[in-house]
Amino acid sequence: MQVTDSTPTRRHHFVFILVTLFFWASLYTYVPILSPYLDHLGATYSFAGLVLGSYGFVQILLRLPLGIASDRMKVRKPFIMLGMLSTTLSCICFAMDGHLGWALAGRIVSGIGASTWAAFTVLYASYFSRDQATRAMSLISLLTASGQLVGMGVSGYLVKEWGWTSTFWVGSVIGAAGLIISLGIHEPKEGISREPIQWSNLYRVMKEPLLLKVSTLSILAHSILFITMFGFTPSHAMALGADELGLTLLVFAFMLPHAVSNYISGRFLAPRYGSWTLVIIGFILSALCTTAISLADSLTVLVVTQVCNGFFQGICFPLLLTLAIDKIDREKQATAMGFYQAVYAVGMFAGPFVAGWINEWGGLKSGFYFAGALGVAATILAIIWSRAEMKLSAAQARKRNVTVT
Repeated sequence: MQVTDSTPTRRHHFVFILVTLFFWASLYTYVPILSPYLDHLGATYSFAGLVLGSYGFVQILLRLPLGIASDRMKVRKPFIMLGMLSTTLSCICFAMDGHLGWALAGRIVSGIGASTWAAFTVLYASYFSRDQATRAMSLISLLTASGQLVGMGVSGYLVKEWGWTSTFWVGSVIGAAGLIISLGIHEPKEGISREPIQWSNLYRVMKEPLLLKVSTLSILAHSILFITMFGFTPSHAMALGADELGLTLLVFAFMLPHAVSNYISGRFLAPRYGSWTLVIIGFILSALCTTAISLADSLTVLVVTQVCNGFFQGICFPLLLTLAIDKIDREKQATAMGFYQAVYAVGMFAGPFVAGWINEWGGLKSGFYFAGALGVAATILAIIWSRAEMKLSAAQARKRNVTVT
């Protein structure tokens, strides 16, 4: 490859990697202690659900518009800097005088930051040749999981040593450092670019039945995730007597198997067993593990449920991502992905929001039963839709054979 002034160097890769790690670490530093912190402030379960769900609600509103704006302006770096600024301000809002209104504001601002994620992925893809795009997305997925794990892993220790607000101040420092480093991000003048998302294309891809089905399943999958580990599971752990370091153990128990299954499901398991089969298995077993959270009577049992839940939830996400664009023409895949990401944010909002009201009525455990029911519903839908896809594929194969004959 010819090296030009716009060709990314190792230093450019290193700067981008640092910014990405800092972005997710800042965004997730306080996630494991968020619902216990809201309990500490005296929030009702319904208000906690509103705070937790506001993160997804903002992304429903902003993900597509920000993606379209970035495409039309043909720049990514300013949106990345906006993301870093938002994560920093989010943490500062949480740290302000322990008021519930500031907590809601902080989570809303964090949703603005998360809405800029598409700019990260598109810019990093431009560092690679077209035939290395899959490698680029694999690397950035690894960076995402690593940043989340680092951020979530230190939160319990910070609370134990220096109190609740220390987690938010550390998150703001990480975000501010990432913002400063992002000034050095290299944006190639030439490289991989995607066609701007067009509203007309968006309407056309929305009519693809498989995309709509997979997006519905992803809403349910994200609802379960944001009700459990990214929602109320830490509160249940503290109700069982877990201290701050116990929350750290809970995070690693969930996130490490989650990362492993994310990696092996698409690369090793799907080619052997089939994507739909694994999605069905992932949903039904995560439904059982989520329901088991309600039955856990000790932290040890709860940690075991999280090891299993992290693994089985992790199986579904990369496979749903792949299925979402499976039948979309290549030139429209970016538009389909923008639609898919905006739609699954509905689960990030609706899951914890509804669970919060259910918890208000029936206690904390009832929300986990609700999440388990969502897993069962997703399993039933996946079975029905997988059979329909198999019949459709068989019919298309017969049609091709008749045409050849």
